[in-house]
Order: sequence, then C-alpha cells, then structure tokens
Amino acid sequence: MAEASFVKVAQLDELSPGEMMVVELGNDRILLANVEGNVHAIDDICSHAYASLSEGDLNGQEVECPLHGAAFDLVSGQPVTPPATDGIKVYELRIEGQDILLGPAKS
Repeated sequence: MAEASFVKVAQLDELSPGEMMVVELGNDRILLANVEGNVHAIDDICSHAYASLSEGDLNGQEVECPLHGAAFDLVSGQPVTPPATDGIKVYELRIEGQDILLGPAKS
C-alpha cells in the first residue's frame, strides 16, 4: 500500500499554542489549531451552517462555531454541543522540524 502524501502548509512558529489559522489545500479550507503544543487539523466549515470555525473560539480541545455556538472536538471532529449533529473531517498531520505537513482526511 502506498504511503499517503503530505504537503507543507505552515510552520510551527506561525501557530503559537492557543492559536488557530486557516490553510487552503485545493478547494478545502482547513483549520489548524495548536492546543498546548499539539497541532490538530479539521475542516474549517461548520457542519450545521456555513460558517468559518476559525472565526470562533478555541476552548481547550474544542472549537466553537461563531454562528450558532456548536462546538467540535479537534481530535474526533464530532460535535460536542448542539445545534450541530454531524461531524466534520479530521486530517492527518505530521510535524517535521518546524514544518506542519497536512495529509489526507482520516477515514
């Protein structure tokens, strides 16, 4: 089985702990979030209503949508508060030196 390809999308010094940023890969907007030195990658668009999660709040391991307040777990992509009921994609991620490398969505 071929190894999944990873693409450099940012550097660690661009994403301090407690911060979020959006990167674009093709037509996808992907949210990177640094939680206490652990970087996570999920879809930037809320599954409940079209809103950018990067404009919301980062609360520990959860990101809250700025539109209706739904919160998503950064590890699983699953909603932890309503009104969202559907999860969002979580992406594979690698850190090599200072480079943040984004891989495919986890299945």
